[in-house]
This record gives sequence, structure tokens and C-alpha cells, in this order.
Amino acid sequence: MSVRPPNGLLPSHRSTATVRRGSLLIVDDNEPSRFNLLCRLANEGFVVAAAANGDDAVSLAANCRFDLVLLQIDMELTSGLDVLARLRERHSQTELPVIVLTARRQGAVIVRGFRLGANDFVTQPIDLPVALERIRTQLSQKWAIEDLRRSEERYALAARGTNDGFWDWNLVANEVYWSRRWKAMLGYADDEIGVSPDEWLTRVHSEDVERVKAALAAHLRRESAHLEAEHRVLHRNGTFRWMLCRAAAVRDRDGVVTRLAGSLTDITDVKAADPLTGLPNRLRFTDLLDGAVKRIQRDPRQKFALVLLGLDRFKNVTNGLGPPTADRLLVAIARRLQSALREGDGGGRQPVATLARVDGDEFAVLLEDIADARDAARAAKRLQAALREPFAIDGHRLFTSAAVGITLSAEGYVRSADALQDAAIALHRAKNGRASRRELYDPAMRDRAVSRLRVETDLRNALERHEFDVFYQPIVAIASGRITGFEALARWHHPVRGLIGPSEFIPVAEDTGLIRRLGRLILVESCRRMIDWQNRFGAAAPGMMCVNVSGLELAHLDLAVDVEAVLRDTGLDSSRLKLEITESAFICDARAAEATLRRMQAIGVEWSLDDFGTGYSSLSHLHRFRADTLKVDRSFVSRIGVEDQGTDVVRAIVTLAHNLGMSVVAEGVETAAQLSQLRAIGCEYAQGFHFSPPVDAQAAGALIVDQPWAEALRYTDARVDDQSAVSRVSRGSRRQRRASEKAPGSTHTIPAA
Repeated sequence: MSVRPPNGLLPSHRSTATVRRGSLLIVDDNEPSRFNLLCRLANEGFVVAAAANGDDAVSLAANCRFDLVLLQIDMELTSGLDVLARLRERHSQTELPVIVLTARRQGAVIVRGFRLGANDFVTQPIDLPVALERIRTQLSQKWAIEDLRRSEERYALAARGTNDGFWDWNLVANEVYWSRRWKAMLGYADDEIGVSPDEWLTRVHSEDVERVKAALAAHLRRESAHLEAEHRVLHRNGTFRWMLCRAAAVRDRDGVVTRLAGSLTDITDVKAADPLTGLPNRLRFTDLLDGAVKRIQRDPRQKFALVLLGLDRFKNVTNGLGPPTADRLLVAIARRLQSALREGDGGGRQPVATLARVDGDEFAVLLEDIADARDAARAAKRLQAALREPFAIDGHRLFTSAAVGITLSAEGYVRSADALQDAAIALHRAKNGRASRRELYDPAMRDRAVSRLRVETDLRNALERHEFDVFYQPIVAIASGRITGFEALARWHHPVRGLIGPSEFIPVAEDTGLIRRLGRLILVESCRRMIDWQNRFGAAAPGMMCVNVSGLELAHLDLAVDVEAVLRDTGLDSSRLKLEITESAFICDARAAEATLRRMQAIGVEWSLDDFGTGYSSLSHLHRFRADTLKVDRSFVSRIGVEDQGTDVVRAIVTLAHNLGMSVVAEGVETAAQLSQLRAIGCEYAQGFHFSPPVDAQAAGALIVDQPWAEALRYTDARVDDQSAVSRVSRGSRRQRRASEKAPGSTHTIPAA
């Protein structure tokens, strides 16, 4: 229900006195709030009407000539944004200004209001002096544009007193009147700007200027009711400010455009703030960095550093605890980083630091007026140290850490984009680099990044062109010398570079998300090969095919679905497949990895812990994840016979594995002496160049037929028999326990997806 328009506000006519008092329409479905604001504005001398819903508001605005609308954007039954859109269908921004009222402070909501045609906004609870100033500013602007049609001189005088930057472009003379406020918004005095249109257009950001010109041309062709364009304009201090330009064409009796009249509104604070943390966003940070780059070009003695900070495994928080908790953690991180920058290191003069959130889990710091690279290193170290203490969020005690990439103005940047790219390259190196996890950019990093990008492109093409093949390295029983299984290893037949090993392309496949597609390709081919060997060689065929699985694959429960599908499609028995997983794979998402392994074991697929002793928290993984086989890393095997305690370390690993019911495979066996020692300490299986390098399927088939090591290793002494017996008993106990866990009535459960 609407409030009747006050006396003196009639549909057809307004007196001059009424106009200058200001006729306002309040739109709010909250009656106490609506009535309170109506009374306060009436006491200030305005003529005020009110509407309780969108329909009444649109109807009143159509029938009564209001000077301005105050629109509550957060109404319960009606979307304030929808009401705004309906008002703009009938009334232009210069004809009927709209100020939106909102309790929200998110930039995205306010910017959307501007795009729908809002002239300004006021946050709630309303600060009346601020609201009055903004109302009067909009009324002044409206009246100034109306008066322009009557008198250019009167328009110019009115425009001088407003807060927006007014301008009037005489297209016949091609001269522009810029208000004093317009010039001040760009940092200039009244006598420092001429009358040329270039005073505006040459200051527009190079990425925005064509869009602004296109909007101007479209409005002059009557393709739009009014001109509206958001763009960046260069300030005198070297930074870019975000502006909202609004204008309308003035035509003579023949419809020819004689002038453009409009305003410029500074929307930098709304446009350039990250809505979650309140920090500058990437857009604003880029503008600040642009300014720093230009200052260096003018005065090379000035120096700056760009510090890019990437949070570790932040997606785990989002996936595990939900986006709201992750958002609150980001806010807490931002506050702590700001505090660390303010505190400094107590070392005298401090660089000027600006912190921004430039991506979902990335923050950037612009350090200006630095002495040298040590200032940047100290700041980066403080930022990392600030994150070491836990965060208390929603009842959780959360830990996080970060890697840091740094670049310096000494690299001679002419574009901010290049500095950001180099800092990102250094950050990527830091995430995969040394213990400090801080890296200073050097040009060689860019060469490596370009090379990596080339590998990524070639990798995508290789999957389409079927350039991958599977090689097989035999796993030999030390006691008998017979091949008991093969490890399947991916090889890339590059059309230019030839055969490429997995160490070069597997990390790229993981980073790009191609690893699941590549992993499935290897799994399918390996299982098909195993079926082929069983058909060809019968009882002489190897008993096990071992396939490597990356941490990213393991973190997806879909891996178990994929494996079941491949086994079903190829006809391979699940007992013939073993997955090889490195310890580092569990760092990605240990809970998801455990669930995947439990599902694998439920269908009869075994798994081995690869590269044992080189990963993270080895003993806890052995206890928690219960592998079937442990593979001793080649770095330990290579020390046998070379270092005094080399054999003792391997013996300890073998003993530990046997006590836990696991079989043991020694990797990287290259000499007969190593093999002899492994036999003496009871290691059951070995693989390495002493037997064979990885070979293609045809050569692997020949090894199965020849069994070249069986004759040399068929003998065993009593000690080996005893050790083998211990191993068999341990494995038997292990299998027995597994069987009981899977038996009907067992209390063991498989974690849900």
C-alpha cells in the first residue's frame, strides 16, 4: 500500500519552489523504517512520499514527477534490483536519480546496482548527514542538467558545486567544459586542463579506450537512451582510478546532436575491493603496480618488489569444512598478514607495503621504496611466519602455510602484467623447491616455464594422437630367479624428442588434471597385456601386474570405480592387479586416499607402498593404511656394500615389513653383490637394471619365455629357506586377517564415498 503524494506534488505540474525543495519517493517494505526515514527527511524540508512495494513505486513514479527515489534494495517480498530495473525502463538516470539503500557492504551487490542504473548508494544504518549530502548532490546534478537546456552559463555555475565531475561537450566547436570537480578528481587544478576532448580520452586506460569510444558512437547513433561506461582514467599521481561516466546527447529541432552533457563518478573504492577481505582486488592491485612501474621509468633510483604468496592445500579446507568456513579463514589470514606487514622487522625505515587478494588462495604485496632484495626477503619471511600459528575458525583449529615468489623492479619491467607473471613463475618454483619455500625470480625461470608450457601443449596433443606406450620392468623372486610380476611404466614417444620418461611429463599431467586420463590409459593397456600373457604362457605367466597411481588419482573415489570397470572390461582377475603408491600421495588428502584403498581391498586389489623411507611420516602410513607390499627405495639399496650401515638400514626395513605382514621388493638392484645381501637378509623380491631395464611388451614377453635368472638363482641355502618361511607365515597371517575383515558379520566397514 502506498502513501498518498503530499499536497503540492501533482502528476501534471510542479512549482519552482517545490522543485528546489526536492520531491523524494521512499520505497521500503519495512513500515517502521520507511516511516522513520520519511519523517527525518520531511524535517529537513523535502517533500516526501513513500511506497511499500515495487508496483506502487513504479506507478507513483509514472504519475508523479519526483526529483529522486530512495530505494531499499534488501526488501523481503520484492527484489529492490528488480524495482530499479523497472524504473529504468521508463526513466533515465538524469531524469529520475535513484539512490539505493542497503545494509550490505559487498562490492558485487553495489556494482550490480550501478549497472542497473543506480546513481549512488547509502549504507544502513543511515548516517543522516552523509545521506543528506548525497541526496543534495544528486538533486544538484539533476537540476544542473535541466537548467543546461535553458542556459549554458547557469549550468556551468551549478556544476561547480557538485561532488561528481560534470562536463559539457560542445560538438559544434569540439570544445569541452570540464567542471572544477572533474579536474580535481584527476588531481589537477582548474587552470591545468584545457578544453580539448583529448583531456579525457587520452587519459583513459589503453584497455578501455576503444570500449568507451564505441559507447559514445552508439549513443550518438541513438542506439542507447543514454551513455554509460565504466573505465579507468589516469590520475596525476600515476595510478588509475575507476570511473563511471554517464551522459546524454542534446539535439536540435532537426535531431542533430549539438552537445553531450554528463558526469564522471569515482567508483574505485567499490570496484577495486575484494568483497570478502576488503583488501584491494587483482584489478586494483594491477593499477597500483602500473603506477609503481611508471614511477621507476621516470626515476630508476626508486625500487619496488612484488611478493606473491600462495596458500598450501587451501582447497582441502573448502572441500572438507565447506565454503563458509573457508571464507572466514581467508578473512583471518588477511588480517594476520596485514598485521605482520605493519609490525615490520624493527630495522629502521620500512618499505611502503600494500597487501591485496589477487586470487582465491593467493595474496600479493607491493613493497615500494625498498633498499634491495633483502627487504623483500625479510617481508616474505614475516608473512610466512605469521601463518605458522593455528587459526580458530568455527570450532576448528586450522593450520596453513604458504609458498612465496618474489620479483624485483631491477628486472626492468614496462608492464605490470610481466611483473605478476614472473612472480607467479617464482611462486610455482617455490611450491616445488627448497625447504624455505621462497624463491626470487631469475630469467632462467621464465625459460623453464616456457619449456613446461610447451610440454603441456605437446602432452595434450599426445593423448589425442595415442603417442603413449607402456614399458614393463620385471619383478624377480630372489629365491627362485623367476619373474613373479611386472611394473608397468608409461613412456611417451615424442615425434621430435623421441622416447621421454615419466619424470618429465607426470608432474605436468598432475598439474593440468590430465593425470586421470593418462592413468586410465596405462591401466587399461597393462590389464590387457596381462590377459594376453596368461593366454599365451599359461602357468608360466607372471602372477602380478603393478601399476603406479598418483596422489591426485588416489584422492578421487572414482579411481575405485575406474579400476572395477577396467577389470570387468578386460576380464583380469582382481588378484592379479597391484597398485603402487608413493608415500607423498597421502599428503594430498589422506582421508580420501584411505577410503579409496579400502574400496580397492574390498574388491581384491592389493597395493604396495612405493619408495619407502623417502616420503612423509612413513611409520604412520604403514600403520594406518596397511599395505600388502613395501618397496625399498633405490637410494637405500644403492648404499649396500658402499656405506658401513647401508645393509643394516635395509635389514631394518625388511624386518619391519615382515613384522607387519608385508612382502618386500627392493628397487634399483644393479649388482650381484647387492642381490646377495638382499637374499641374506630375507628380502623376497627385487627389480632393477641387474635384471632388466623397462622394456616394451615384446621384449617383456621374451623374458617370460627365457626366465634368464632362474638357473643362476634357483639354489637357496638353509638361511634363505628360514627367512622365506618367516615371510610366508607373515603373509599368511595378513591374508587371514583380511579374510576375517571381509567375512559376513565382520565389524569392518568400508568408508562411504
